[in-house]
This record gives sequence, structure tokens and C-alpha cells, in this order.
Amino acid sequence: MITLSEWQQQGQFEQINGRQIFTRQAGDKQAPALLLIHGYPSASWDWEGMWHALTQHYYVITLDMLGFGLSDKPKDARYLISEQADIFQVFLHKLGVSEYHILAHDYGDTVAQDLLARQVDGNSHTHIASVCFLNGGLFPETHKPLLIQKLLLSPLGPLMAKLINKQKFATSLQRIFGPSTPPDPDVIDTLWQLLTHNNGLAVMHRLISYMTQRQQHRERWVGAIINSTIPIKLIAGALDPISGQHMIDRYRQLIPNANITEMLTLGHYPQIEDADAISTAYLQFRQGLE
Repeated sequence: MITLSEWQQQGQFEQINGRQIFTRQAGDKQAPALLLIHGYPSASWDWEGMWHALTQHYYVITLDMLGFGLSDKPKDARYLISEQADIFQVFLHKLGVSEYHILAHDYGDTVAQDLLARQVDGNSHTHIASVCFLNGGLFPETHKPLLIQKLLLSPLGPLMAKLINKQKFATSLQRIFGPSTPPDPDVIDTLWQLLTHNNGLAVMHRLISYMTQRQQHRERWVGAIINSTIPIKLIAGALDPISGQHMIDRYRQLIPNANITEMLTLGHYPQIEDADAISTAYLQFRQGLE
């Protein structure tokens, strides 16, 4: 496992839209660009188990979104999904990337949907060549948030954020991982460090507004998957109580010619629970495009 300190040492901070954002990239810059977009409430470190395999094939780019991980966590930000998408577009422009692929998870799925919607609308200066989603709330009608997420979204949100401690956080994580692939103590420690860095608990109730935004923009964001002409893949842990088998079934129902790999023993964090299996499934998807 790549430790958090190693992960940080191998990355760099960039000023993007007036905020300090932690970024990482590796691999051959001449290879196809692959953008990794992490979930809530974690950070780009989520991809550490897949990093070596992916950087052997692609120019891999990632960052900690605003409010997450090692990046700035301003208390006055609105934390709009569209603003997170803007950050990625600015960073890709800085790197000189005009075409790229996306691999996204959870909250990152929604950011990817917004980026994809821009392309479908004809409002993007870059071209997304393919998208692969991991578990996430692609369809607000099938998203089953944890009680703590519902409370964070409620008027009690600021108070709830103050009451979260490492043990409660660990218990929530254990509920959403697959029964045979629970998070080990190092994973819990690292995700807790990332969450609490820069007083991150103080903005958790603001970040959770993505659940409301998903409902507000459902037609556009779901439409982006349905109406896109590029290859789109879903790799999902079926045992995820938040967005598992019920989300997979809805995906199959709504998306024409759905390309799905179901990971029957995995939960909400498939890339942490079995990084090798997810790397293999993703590489197979990409090889099928060549």
C-alpha cells in the first residue's frame, strides 16, 4: 500500500480557480490520458491500489477535489458539482490534455456526468473518449444514503459534523464494504486522516449538498449517459448498500446496450476492496476499444 505521506510526496499543489488543489500525475505523457475522479468523503488516495497498473498503460491524472483530502476546504464555498468539474477542466488545460478517458467513483461519478453532459451539449473544449463508472449515485431514485448522510444534509448537518469521530467513521465504512473485503485498519486510518485534514469535518455538511444537486440536475446528468455516443462502462460492487445491485439493475433498465461488470462479492469501494480485480476489469474494457 502507498502510504499517505508517500502519496503526498509524489504529488504537487496547484493554484486552480483561486484554491490550492492537491494533484498527481504519472505515466507516459504520450500515452492516452486517464482522469481518475474520487468519491465522498475520501480523496485521490482511493486509487493507490490501482495506480501502478494504470500508469503502466496510461498518462494518469488525478486530484483531490475542493473540500476533500489534502486540498483547500473553505467554509464559504458552495461546493457545486459544476465547480468541481471546472477545476478538472482547468487542470487538464494546464497539462495540455485535449482528449482523455474517465474512471470515476461515487461523488466522482456525478462530476463525470457533468463533464459528459458538457460534451453532449457541445460546451466542452476537450474530448472525453470513454467513461467508466464505479459504484455511485448515478440515478438519485436508486441512491440509498446512510443515516449519517441524511442527517448531514438536514438542518442538523453542522452539529452532526461535529459529532463524527473516528470510531463512528470506521463503523460507517465497515457497513458499506463487502462482508469478505472489510477495510483494514491502515485504510481506515488513512481515510480518517484525509477527512480531518484542514478541518475537513467542518465542511462535510456543505459537501453533502451533492445529493440535492443530483435531484435538481437528474434529467441532464442521467441524459448525458443515455445520449452520449462514446463507450461507457459500469464496474460495480453488487453488495454495496448505497448503490449496489439495485443501482446496477436500474442502470441496465435505463441505459441502452449497457456494458456492465458486476463484482458479486464487493461493496461500495471496489477499487480499495480488490484493486487488482478492478484494474483487470478496467483494462479489459479499454482493450476492447482498441
